[in-house]
Amino acid sequence: MRPTSAFMLLLLATACGAPGPASDGGAGGGTAGGLGPGGGVAGGEGGGGRSDAGAVDGGSFDAGIVDAGVRLTTIRVHYPTGTRRMHLRGALPPLSWTTGVAMQPVDADTWTYSMPAHAGPLEFKPRLDEQEWSKGPNFVVQPGETVDVYPRFFRDVGEVRRPWVDFRSNVLGNVRVVWVYLPPTYLENTSYRAPVVYMHDGQNLFDAQTAFGGTEWQVDETMNRAANDGSISEAIVVGPENGGAARLDEYTPTSTTMYGGGRGDLYLRFLVEELKPVVDRDYRTRPGRESTAVMGSSLGGLISTYAGVSRPETFGLVGALSPSTWWDGRWILGSVGGLRAAPARPLKVYVDSGNAGASMDDAANTAQLAQAWRDRGYADEVTLKYVVQSGATHSERYWAERLPGALRFLLGPGR
Repeated sequence: MRPTSAFMLLLLATACGAPGPASDGGAGGGTAGGLGPGGGVAGGEGGGGRSDAGAVDGGSFDAGIVDAGVRLTTIRVHYPTGTRRMHLRGALPPLSWTTGVAMQPVDADTWTYSMPAHAGPLEFKPRLDEQEWSKGPNFVVQPGETVDVYPRFFRDVGEVRRPWVDFRSNVLGNVRVVWVYLPPTYLENTSYRAPVVYMHDGQNLFDAQTAFGGTEWQVDETMNRAANDGSISEAIVVGPENGGAARLDEYTPTSTTMYGGGRGDLYLRFLVEELKPVVDRDYRTRPGRESTAVMGSSLGGLISTYAGVSRPETFGLVGALSPSTWWDGRWILGSVGGLRAAPARPLKVYVDSGNAGASMDDAANTAQLAQAWRDRGYADEVTLKYVVQSGATHSERYWAERLPGALRFLLGPGR
């Protein structure tokens, strides 16, 4: 029998470790670029999934040292290291911010380390060959959990592409440009699979030269900042441009005598039956509805709301910025009111408006839309977020300002 007992190791693991000095990026400091450990942010998608680790399952400690039944914390790092090796540093023993511990390889892309459960949340960071810190804030693991993390070490920003300049829809009988933003972890770490946000009016999202009035939504800038501060889970954003003159038809679920419209169901078929399968084929996505969002503004907010009602099996996350709730005598209020019972309903809904300008950004009607979601059982700050931006008008400028909060609510934090 070895002289060191599991009980002694447990005491060591739960001892209070000293944080690293702020000057070299210790547990309380660090740079956004990840040159040293950054300030920790409570857990979530950018880091990966978690589960209760339970009892000993063959971790980094010798099975002769750790007695059966000792509760373990397990960290699994997924990264294609090639010939390089993965190490860990962290805030509590047996980890420290000054000396790394070697992780054990599981396969070509997975490294693991287990320790007796510590007393409280543990901040940590992977190190590649004890040379490069992972980018972004510290990762966090709770006592007794197993956490899977997908770090990056070299990239700070994602990329905006136009992979399809003439994507054909047989359902709608037309073609359009489709934009795609790929986040930095996706581009560097081939083990990472990303949630997807489908945003309408793709020409307005990334480039001022193509955006209406020269004002873009700054989607890539927002996502790049979030990738480095951990405020929003890293996601792919897919932006099909609108159908030009057909925009009103495609973004409205009903037809009216005054405005026409009413091809919204066909447009959603285009998204669900034609575009999404290609995106899921060509990119490493998380295809489930819990990781698939739909978002837009104005009529794009209207069709996003309708997508949540009519296609909840595909779009579990719904974002409606300044939606045209007024359309067809506020038809959408009755549509939300008739929402089917769970689980065939959106998991989270974001709704907002301004309250200024000639139209007051349809604030009164949109407040009723938020209430319609509440009446169907959605809870503020849990499954529903409703925002009124004081002084904001119906314009791209204010949608860009509200975008980070909308994405943060729908996708969750990145750490």
